[in-house]
Amino acid sequence: MYPSYLNLYHDGILAKITGRFFSMLGSCVLCPRKCKVNRLHGENGMCRTALNPKVYSYMVHHGEEPPISGSNGSGTIFFSNCTMGCVYCQNYEFSQLGGGREVDCEELAGFMLELQSLQCHNINFVTPTHVIPQILKALLIAIPKGLKIPLVYNTGGYERSEVIKLLEGIVDIYLPDMRYADANMARTYSCVEDYPGYNQEAVKEMYRQVGRAVFDGQGILTRGMIIRHLVLPGSVSGTEEVMRFIAKELSKESYISLMSQYNPYYKSAQLPQYKDIARRLSIAEYQSAQQVMEKLGLENGWVQESRGLEKLAGIHIKPR
Repeated sequence: MYPSYLNLYHDGILAKITGRFFSMLGSCVLCPRKCKVNRLHGENGMCRTALNPKVYSYMVHHGEEPPISGSNGSGTIFFSNCTMGCVYCQNYEFSQLGGGREVDCEELAGFMLELQSLQCHNINFVTPTHVIPQILKALLIAIPKGLKIPLVYNTGGYERSEVIKLLEGIVDIYLPDMRYADANMARTYSCVEDYPGYNQEAVKEMYRQVGRAVFDGQGILTRGMIIRHLVLPGSVSGTEEVMRFIAKELSKESYISLMSQYNPYYKSAQLPQYKDIARRLSIAEYQSAQQVMEKLGLENGWVQESRGLEKLAGIHIKPR
């Protein structure tokens, strides 16, 4: 399938969108925090990222949902830092503590091309929100050198719908989390304000752009959206409310990855105020989440019993 971003590139529209995104860095409002720092001049806000993106690793990833990884793997680039602050993040070494190193857009473009050369089905940007301008600039470098596979926007779901709207025609596959139904839970465990409001509006915009999942003859996702929902202990994630939103506001044909691999990493295993989630998910809790999906007629989904628990084994970005 011909990725839509190639049309925008050849029409000169991608360059204009990239310029618009870079202008936003002068008073950054890429994410709902709207820090308004001047990242062009080296300032940084919650995401702790100024002008150059920081990358932890890039890899051929076989642990994503089957239509993303396929047989050849997903060409995954893990960006350091994050707009969220999840106290249980399994990737806290680089999402919270800043592991990895800065790269320029030329090097980032090289990662994309290398992953394509390894026959990956797609380029999978993990936690891309705070570095969208730099990703787009790297695309402008990589496309004339032959980049031509679909792009995956793999996000924790704390997004501004106005920003997502600007990505129309660039992103082929959206892979957003819908993590919480309750704003207080999101504030307590992920340090974000009004997560459900921002998340739901952003996911609706993603769905408007790409619609339900489209697969090729080998079952590989070429366009569309898969929603991830991590089931947290003690009903923290509000699974029933999230699933009702999907069924009512999007479509009962939506593809959902119902994830059970929660482990109490990072602060959730260390600090007493997070004792409610300082344990693994029980079998009964996960089965209850499955039953909610079935009750609401959400039949397109995957059980992710262990995805994400493995250590990242990609090509780690060494300090210069």
